[in-house]
Amino acid sequence: MDVELMLKVYPYFIKAAWVTIELSVLTTILGLICGALGAAARLSRLRVLRIIGVTYVSFIRGTPALIQLFILYFGGPQIGIQLDAFEAGVIGLGVNIGAYMTETIRGAIIAIDKGQAEAARTLGMSRYLSMRYVFLPQAARLMIRPLGVNINALIKGTALVAAISVIELTYTAQRYIGSTYKPFEMFLISGVLYMIIIYITGRGIAWLDRKARIV
Repeated sequence: MDVELMLKVYPYFIKAAWVTIELSVLTTILGLICGALGAAARLSRLRVLRIIGVTYVSFIRGTPALIQLFILYFGGPQIGIQLDAFEAGVIGLGVNIGAYMTETIRGAIIAIDKGQAEAARTLGMSRYLSMRYVFLPQAARLMIRPLGVNINALIKGTALVAAISVIELTYTAQRYIGSTYKPFEMFLISGVLYMIIIYITGRGIAWLDRKARIV
């Protein structure tokens, strides 16, 4: 193992790790927005919204994320959607993870005892108010851990954007392998940095989960 080479190139991997972190944060935010909207559509009383929600989840979960990125980045210009690689990565992965978060959020909401909805109606609360003050606060506690699993999968999934030339950890490893012919060392550095990012994220999610259960 060429430790000297690893020490020489690691600053470039640190820079790439920040790109991975930035990509993960922005994608998580977009994913949560898509997940919340998707769950609202799936739970709506309007049939057309339920169909839209089911179609979104079925299509996104039924096709590879890499294909979705290719369609957005390479196929987008054909229909007037011109995005740079980073933007395409954020939107593509955000919409993708949003489909999984849709089911996570929906599952947490429907897990709440239906008797509470009846109690809320007895108190004169509308469906909107019962959802806001009764269901969502309880569902939020239930969804933290599953959403954490989604987020960890997302962080590892950011490696896919190397295929559209976003200069993050995986792309950086591939680039240096091409010039050094040292795949073990390059992938080891990127793997360790991924592990550190996921570990810190996991600890943060565990902290949020503990706080939510105390309240």
